[in-house]
Amino acid sequence: MRRQVNNIISVLYSFIRLCVMKLFHGRKLQVQLVERFSPNVVLEMEKGAKVTLGKCVRAHSGCKIKTRKGAVLEIGDDVHLNYNCIIVCRKHISIGEGTEFGPSVYIYDHDHDYKSGLKKQLFKEGDIRIGKNCWIGANTIILRGVNIADDCIIAAGSIITKDIPKNSIVVQRRETEIRTWEHAK
Repeated sequence: MRRQVNNIISVLYSFIRLCVMKLFHGRKLQVQLVERFSPNVVLEMEKGAKVTLGKCVRAHSGCKIKTRKGAVLEIGDDVHLNYNCIIVCRKHISIGEGTEFGPSVYIYDHDHDYKSGLKKQLFKEGDIRIGKNCWIGANTIILRGVNIADDCIIAAGSIITKDIPKNSIVVQRRETEIRTWEHAK
């Protein structure tokens, strides 16, 4: 019963919050009627950014969705962002319908251009497209210029830097090495 009450509160809060944001951003923010965002989800839109949210998009506590000036973020129907996911969009990110994200998934369509010096705040940018019905495991990082086709599974802890073909399962294996050492007594 308590969970149902919390869900109703989240839906009402999301509706009010998105309506207020729509007043400020107008056509640049396109949302469906029912969205469920936890009250402590950060949703930022800088001037000139465009955000489209499909119906039944869910974002749990700790999620941060930030669109920078002139960026375009498109999230399809029935997308689920688990706890502490971060999406930072400087250019273009598209997420297909039915895609599920585990906790703490990070998506960045840009990198710092460190060769020009960090103080200049220059970035390298590249579109990100995540297809329909994908499952992105916990603690995955998706970086600029990546196209993940439909129906893919990305294992937890992956770092995605290149395109993934349709119906793929991505597993990045790491070996654990255990050594002994003797300390001075």
